[in-house]
Amino acid sequence: MTGLARKSGVRRIVLLTLGWEDLPKSVSVYGASSDVQMREPVPGVLLQTDGGWVLLDTGFNTALIRDPALHRRFYPTVEYRPVLPGPGEPIEQRLAEVGVDFDSIHTVAVSHLHHDHAGGLKLFAGKVPVHAQRRELEYGLSNHPEPERHAVVRVDFDDPAIEWRLADGEAEVAPGITAIPTYGHTPGHQSFMVELDESVGGDGFVFAFDAADLTENIEHELAIGGFVGVEPEETVEPIRRLKELAATKGYPLIPGHDPHVWPELTTHFHERFAAPA
Repeated sequence: MTGLARKSGVRRIVLLTLGWEDLPKSVSVYGASSDVQMREPVPGVLLQTDGGWVLLDTGFNTALIRDPALHRRFYPTVEYRPVLPGPGEPIEQRLAEVGVDFDSIHTVAVSHLHHDHAGGLKLFAGKVPVHAQRRELEYGLSNHPEPERHAVVRVDFDDPAIEWRLADGEAEVAPGITAIPTYGHTPGHQSFMVELDESVGGDGFVFAFDAADLTENIEHELAIGGFVGVEPEETVEPIRRLKELAATKGYPLIPGHDPHVWPELTTHFHERFAAPA
């Protein structure tokens, strides 16, 4: 013990399922059979801090799914199918279900700009700051067709009303929430370390997001199926760094799209961090 007081941390964690994706397993695990289809959850993480709620990732842009012409452009293959949880905006629907007021969200951070993670930014433009890696936004705004071919859809985030807070590497998003650069899946992908306040246990978690979709990516150090500007084997290095960080801290490492882990942890966090009566 150093005798130094630890800074205040996160007081509640609420996991949100903002939809699902029907896709081949090869999207998540490089070299897996494309005949194996999976339904993976679209993650969002709500974190309560002293200043209010922080939201990690924002799900789909529903307009691109519901409009037939936009759907044909941005989801052209039958192998990949986005699935929305209801008729409204998934974020608003899920917040209502967990009893969190939309206006209590004071900060948003995105792991990366893929359409299943940055599509809900339209709801926060002009309202709250949005954290991302500088290199991720620069890639997304580049005047080149490549980002869209890699599911980085400019209409999701090319909005002058978005108040960007851009980082060049590791950065504090809010007390107890640290962005960890894990480049490879996209040029500026970031994962997050969440440290809990001493009043609620003082432990923590590392959220890999798309640096590792599935538990097997982590346990067996398997390359992920989606990557930009790197070779597939290079995506294992960020997984190893996250594992080392999690082991050093004694925190669980949570995969981003695991269809078994995500619902189990959703229930676990609901029970552990039940809203005060």
